[in-house]
Amino acid sequence: MGSRIVSLGHYQPSRVVTNDEIAQLVDTNDEWIRDRVGIVTRRIADGETVSDMATAAAAKALANSGLTAADIDLVVVATCTSIDRSPNVACRVAAKLGINAPGAFDVNTACSGFSYALATADHAIRAGAARHAIVIGAEKLSDFTDWTDRSTCIIFADGAGAAVLSATAEDEPAGIGPVVWGSVPEKSDAVRIEGWRPYIQQEGQTVFRWATTALAPLARQACERAGVAPEELAAFVPHQANTRIIDGIAKRLGATNAIIAKDIVESGNTSAASVPLALSKLVERREIPPGAPILLFGFGGGLTYAGQVVRCP
Repeated sequence: MGSRIVSLGHYQPSRVVTNDEIAQLVDTNDEWIRDRVGIVTRRIADGETVSDMATAAAAKALANSGLTAADIDLVVVATCTSIDRSPNVACRVAAKLGINAPGAFDVNTACSGFSYALATADHAIRAGAARHAIVIGAEKLSDFTDWTDRSTCIIFADGAGAAVLSATAEDEPAGIGPVVWGSVPEKSDAVRIEGWRPYIQQEGQTVFRWATTALAPLARQACERAGVAPEELAAFVPHQANTRIIDGIAKRLGATNAIIAKDIVESGNTSAASVPLALSKLVERREIPPGAPILLFGFGGGLTYAGQVVRCP
């Protein structure tokens, strides 16, 4: 028995921050930001928490699934920006949605978090520990952004994306392929949020070189494990780090017929939320046919990575 994605949902705060607004805070401009990272706008939360955004995205995914809160027996949230140590975000989401007695836990692998959480929920369903799960990526990176640091404040933003998973029937093919996951712990300092009331810090060139050289073979490996050639992909949804990294991975991967998600242009880098946020928008706009193969691939702080081929709901 495997699992499949039944439905998706996403949420973004209403406040849109343009590059021109960022240029009023630090020495930069719209042209430089577009050229370096590809971002035009980003969403910033005012008064909303990680759990608020996670709940909104999950509620939308649940409404789209045809299931009810009573059907859900597992909630997994990927985040690295929850301020509270306890209760975890997953329990708060479950309480707000009226989900009774689910398994509920958070996963923190930063920008690869959604793919880690998706794989973990898939494994739980395969093992018979759950039948219907909600998997969420949610971040409020604005809480950890130094708005005087132009190397980071131009990049990060807030939002959430969610997926509802269900077990497949015995004669039904799995809709979530084997995960390829791992880490490069010796480079863990390349992206960090350390200490009390910290700011995001990163070694941009280190991350860029790693992402553009090491990740395409791993993304191809995820395709191989799912029995799907890169040229057969209908879409490639990587972590929305920046457009140059996305283009570099896609080119080396050979996803020649795939839609390449570039939600970063309008949403910025939302860490663990970026993959489900971009995926949910593509599906909502009906840019991917149902059942078509999609490669999800997250990477970032840790340094960690994870990816799998899923079938479009």
